[in-house]
Formats: sequence, C-alpha cells, structure tokens
Amino acid sequence: MKKEKTYAWDPVDHFRNEQDMAVYLEAAFEENDTALIATALGDIARAKGMTKIVADTGLGRESLYKSLSPDGNPELSTVLKILAVLGLQLKAVPGRITKPSAGAMGGAQKKNQ
Repeated sequence: MKKEKTYAWDPVDHFRNEQDMAVYLEAAFEENDTALIATALGDIARAKGMTKIVADTGLGRESLYKSLSPDGNPELSTVLKILAVLGLQLKAVPGRITKPSAGAMGGAQKKNQ
C-alpha cells in the first residue's frame, strides 16, 4: 500500500486579500471563543508580516506571539492596536442573546471565583 504524504494546513497560505482576512476574523468572532479569536488574529498578523506588526504597534515580538497563540489572552488594547495596524476594525452588531461559553469568559471567570 502506498503511503500518502500529508502537509500541515496553514490558513495564511489561503489569504488572497484583506477581504479574506476580514471574513476569517469575523468567522472567529462568531464562534465566541477567545482562543480561536486570538489564533485567527495571529494568523492574519503572520500573513501581513509579524515584523511590521511589531514595529507599527510598539509591542514586543515575544509578547505578541504569546498573546496571539491559542493559549494567549490578549488585552483589548492589544487587540485594538493590532486591528488598527491590519486596517481592520472591531464592530458591534445586533445578534442573538446567548449564554457566554467558558472560552468567551477568558480570565474574567478565574478572577471572580
């Protein structure tokens, strides 16, 4: 039997333009999962060039990678700085009311317990 070779899938390889990046991030926000949002933002930052993001935001490279990892928990100010550099914006639109998931609560649950 012939072995099939597999390759790691990286969303960065599939972004054709800024619209693709915006749709990708919007889909992450719709899932209401902070780890997914941080990871998606990190993917977009890598696609744009992490060196440029570091220079334009004034954030440290190591802290940026850590914040935008699945285990990261970036502060809102960090997210807003990154979005601004990426040419994206955070918008609030009416949606359905749901109970927040554990991932959506981030560090807030831990602090209140």
